[in-house]
Parts: sequence; C-alpha cells; structure tokens
Amino acid sequence: MKFDTALLATDLSEIPQLTRQAEALGFDGLWTSEAAHDPFLPLTLAAEHSEHLSLGTGIALAFPRSPAILAYIAWDLAKYSQGRFILGLGTQVKAHNERRLGVAWERPVDKLREIILAMRAFWDCWQNGGRLNFRGEFFKLTLMSPFFDPGPHAYPDIPIYLAGVNPLMCQLAGELGQGLHVHPLHTVRYLQEQIWPNIRQGLAKSGRRQAGIEVASTVFVIPTDDPHAAQHERKVRQQIAFYASTPSYKKVLALHGWDDIAEQLSAMAIRRRWEQMPQLITEEMLVAFAVRGSWAELPRKLEAKYQNLLHRVSYYVPFVPGQNDDSWRATIAGFKS
Repeated sequence: MKFDTALLATDLSEIPQLTRQAEALGFDGLWTSEAAHDPFLPLTLAAEHSEHLSLGTGIALAFPRSPAILAYIAWDLAKYSQGRFILGLGTQVKAHNERRLGVAWERPVDKLREIILAMRAFWDCWQNGGRLNFRGEFFKLTLMSPFFDPGPHAYPDIPIYLAGVNPLMCQLAGELGQGLHVHPLHTVRYLQEQIWPNIRQGLAKSGRRQAGIEVASTVFVIPTDDPHAAQHERKVRQQIAFYASTPSYKKVLALHGWDDIAEQLSAMAIRRRWEQMPQLITEEMLVAFAVRGSWAELPRKLEAKYQNLLHRVSYYVPFVPGQNDDSWRATIAGFKS
C-alpha cells in the first residue's frame, strides 16, 4: 500500500517547500485537486523540486478542457517529471459544468470515454509519427501539422485515473484506466460489493487483468496518540455527516441500512443545522468509515482493513511542513515496513 498526501497549498510560492518536505519525509505521491485553483500548475513546480514522488491530479475536470488541451498538458508534465505524472480526471456534476464552468453536460460516461480515447490518439500520433485520425460522436480530430506536434519522448505511457462513484464510471475505469479514485465516504463492504465488481466488469470488457489497475482513496483516520485526538474525531464526524447528507453518496449508507440517517442529515442540511448533524453519526458508522489508532499503528490497521481493496491511500488530515513532522514520520515508517 502506497501512502500519499494532498498538495493543499493555495499559493504557488509554497509548492517547492511543501514538495521537498513531503519527499524528505518519505511520502510516495502528491495529489492536487481542482476547486479554487488550477490542478496542473502546482505539479510543474512539484516536478522541479522532487525526484521520486508520484505527481497526480486528484482530480482535474475533463469537460471544460478539450481532449487536445488535456493531451498537451499531460504530455509535457510526463516528460518534465520523467514519467512520474498521473492524469486523474473527473466529471463534476451537471450544475457546476453548466452554471459555473459554462460547458454542456452530455452523457458524461460516454463523453469521458471518448476524451480518453482521443487523448491516446494524440499521444500515439506524437510518439509514433502516425496520422491523427480520431472520429467519435463528440469529437472529430484529424489535423496535426508538424508545427503543433511536440514530438516523442521517453515517457509516453501516461497513466489515467478516473474519479468514480456510480457503476458505469467504475466500469469505465476498469475498461480504459490505470486507476480509480474512490470517494472518502466509503466502507469495506461498499468497496467489495459496489466498486470492485464494476471495475472487474470493465476489465473483462477490455480483456485486462486486475493487476493493471490501482484503487486510491483518502481515508478518515483518528490518531489516538495525537494531542488533538478529540478534535480529529469531531472533524471526522462532521465530514462524514456532511458527505452523508448529499444525494450522491446515499447509496453508501443505503447499503448498510442507514437510509433513515441519510434522510435526517439531508433535512438538517437544508435547514443549515450543521453543528447538530455530527450527533447522528453513530459509533457503528464511525468504525465503518474511519480507522482509529496511534500514528504508528494506523498503517498496519489500514492494511488489515483494506487488504487488496485499496492500493494507494492518503489521510483526511492536512500535511503542513514543519507541523507534526514526528507523527508523519511514524506513520510513514509504518507503511515502509
């Protein structure tokens, strides 16, 4: 199991120090997200200031960018990082695509499949010198003159991870991807009964083996030997309650028979009763969604809980260079052993 962390800095000037510190401590990878900032720019700096870390978007939004733009960005980052770049893609939801990003919402799984195939058509053209001739339902891409061709490099096999919740997206990850980002609100049973069966269905469609894909997720942890352990638990309960109140993740709770709690949380969220919502997260739910243990014990407990269900994990705890470094060292040592 690889241990990663999120690249949470909001100022690009902070990226070099954070990256150097993360690599020095022994993290395996850094992930950026697309919220209030672009996810690709920090990875250029991270690539410059590291030698071993995997560097990935977790995730970048696919639909506001054309397949060509995504292909160019990924191609350059793969070359500059010497093959350490992972292109993580997601769809976001209809409202954000249409009302915040100004792009059409069109059969997201089918469109994302076509974007992946189109990007690979670009990469094949650049690497092998063939003709660009991609013809799909959403995109027709047939023009590539020498002036716009970046040419080949030594790291053309760029891994693609998809963010997936629904069955069709998990199947697409199995069919075409090298990885799947699973939402933090998950349980072992949900991974076993919902996520992996759909991944395997996608793998079977493309004739690939299970070893060809990794599953990554951020996990809720409560470090019991931390001076702020009680505060960690409160934050975990708050975050679980928030996620569980949204329609997208009700299926996770329904699998365990917690439908009534999900409905109560949704009603409380509508009334903005945020402070009361964590009270509905029972001990049974906390055990299912989170892992307790000392900083040093957490890796062993996560390995025991997930076994081969997850291959890369990060904690739902922000990594800040110079803060709590001894605790991070203890947990990283556990993963390394």
